[in-house]
Amino acid sequence: MGIFFSKAEPPPPMVLVPPLFDYPPLAARTRMAVPAYELMFGKLSLHNLFEDYFDQAGNMTSRIMLKPLEDPHVDLIATVSAAADQNSGTEVKGDALFRWQKELDDPHTFVDLLVSTSNPLLQLRACAYDTKYRIGAFGTLPLLMGNRVHSEDYGVMGVRYGSENLSVGASFVPIPSSSEVPFGAWVVGRKGSLTAGVQYKPLSGTKHPMPFTDLENWNCVISYGAGSTSPLSPSFIFSLELARSTQLTASFYQHLVVQRRVKNPLEDDQVVGITNYIDFGLELVSRVDKDKATQDGSSLFQLAASWQANKNFLLKGKLGPSKSSVALAFKSWWRPSFTFSVTAVNDHSKGTTSYGFGLRVEDLRQASYQRADPNYVMLTPSKEHLAPGVLRDYGKRPMFQTLIDSGNYDHLPAELKPIGRIL
Repeated sequence: MGIFFSKAEPPPPMVLVPPLFDYPPLAARTRMAVPAYELMFGKLSLHNLFEDYFDQAGNMTSRIMLKPLEDPHVDLIATVSAAADQNSGTEVKGDALFRWQKELDDPHTFVDLLVSTSNPLLQLRACAYDTKYRIGAFGTLPLLMGNRVHSEDYGVMGVRYGSENLSVGASFVPIPSSSEVPFGAWVVGRKGSLTAGVQYKPLSGTKHPMPFTDLENWNCVISYGAGSTSPLSPSFIFSLELARSTQLTASFYQHLVVQRRVKNPLEDDQVVGITNYIDFGLELVSRVDKDKATQDGSSLFQLAASWQANKNFLLKGKLGPSKSSVALAFKSWWRPSFTFSVTAVNDHSKGTTSYGFGLRVEDLRQASYQRADPNYVMLTPSKEHLAPGVLRDYGKRPMFQTLIDSGNYDHLPAELKPIGRIL
């Protein structure tokens, strides 16, 4: 009689997938109240890359983002900025935004109220979008404002149509003045990897008798890109924009998802790697009207890059013609989450270096208050048959590389899904 021993199959190797620091971006919650032309073509991603966590030099910025558990349809975002040293002055600026959202998973229908120490002092904004008919309406109404100079200071209203491949909209001023043209409109279309758009946006205070024939009131852009807006999907986009027939802007943005091998004694033995997010962007702005070109140069060039090594650390750098900045942010995924950032700004012309600091407390987005350690596991295609064992050990469904590559994001948590398909 013999005894046969069967060796258990070793656990499958896994790669940790941390969430992004700020995803989805806060600007995506109000994109239905903004013309699609101003958010498409990589503009939102580039804005986040060039601005987020680069705290103003000499200032200390604090932000609190809270969502009560008793009513998840409402939330509050409050920001306070004060000088960190005597050389930066003593002024304290702040604002608070109270928001009500109809559906938890649909941010396109909302009402928010802004209270600020600067103009507008009190502002009401509302947006409604019907997903069945794909039409929406939006409006902004400054209730208190120190000095109303232009007709849009009394409010702006608009209508829009948005689908996966087309966005059309127009805005108008309910109380226009006799000397201004109170209209704006846009058309954005997408076909495969190509996206193009045209925007009619008259200059404030224009008195042109035929404003539609004035090329300075028009903007046009074309872009080529690939990939989705999911953090797990590598993507890139290149765009070329002509603004008011006087300014040409070329921009490029790329989001990379890389996996590096790690040996962390705090993790299980089957954890062999971690996912990193690397973003790179550049922007070149040149004037094309030679008659108005200045002698000190009419071009602006800036580039930036960021690297998120894990769920806790983010490193960013930005280089411009006159200044360069480096920012380091640390985030703890407690409830609420805390993020501390420090920015070093070097002024090339003066040869000086100044520092800015930021502190953020958040209990708003899902990744920050539903899980204390929001790491997910990714299995290679050859190990998908071992998913039940992983589910039994970790209590969470693992994600598979094959599903991500095919564009199937239904199994992912909300903070790792694409922002949305509506233009």
